Amino acid sequence: MYHFWHTLHIAAFVFISATSSVHAQYLITEGTVKFISDAPLEYITATSRSLKGVVSPPDRTFAFTIDIPSFNGFNSPLQRIHFNENYLESGTYPSATFKGKFIEDVDLTKDGSYALRVKGKLQIHGIEKERIIKGSVIVRGNEMHITSAFTILLEDHDIRIPRVVYQKIAKVVSVEVSAKLEANKL
Repeated sequence: MYHFWHTLHIAAFVFISATSSVHAQYLITEGTVKFISDAPLEYITATSRSLKGVVSPPDRTFAFTIDIPSFNGFNSPLQRIHFNENYLESGTYPSATFKGKFIEDVDLTKDGSYALRVKGKLQIHGIEKERIIKGSVIVRGNEMHITSAFTILLEDHDIRIPRVVYQKIAKVVSVEVSAKLEANKL
């Protein structure tokens, strides 16, 4: 997952700030992204706690970004190096982003639990794809909790797997996202 970190974080915040007036926005205070590659010869998992983002309930927009080199776990340090240098090329594409809108017309300023879908542009490895992703949102007081699980087809983002390790890296990677956000009046 993987392009756009410092620039998108600022751009996303400006984008959402420009579309909202004095309404509360929710900023991520804790965010985790985990990916799992379950291939025939190897199971790989890595996690990052550097998820940043903002949700604007009045216009139902959101923007998230994750720093690719922040992923840890893997089965070995060499595997992490290959992930960053050979597959996701994090020197060139240091972040992944997802920005868009909530599809359902739900008032996210009211306490409750919501099963929602979002539609937006997922950018990984410099390639942007439009996606609809399901998730759960719980709103309590000034806090919002978001969880989601979805898959990513590596081919969709031009992430190439060399034939020599083809059986060790899954073509489709599972992703789990969890975020705690707090209201912030602008």
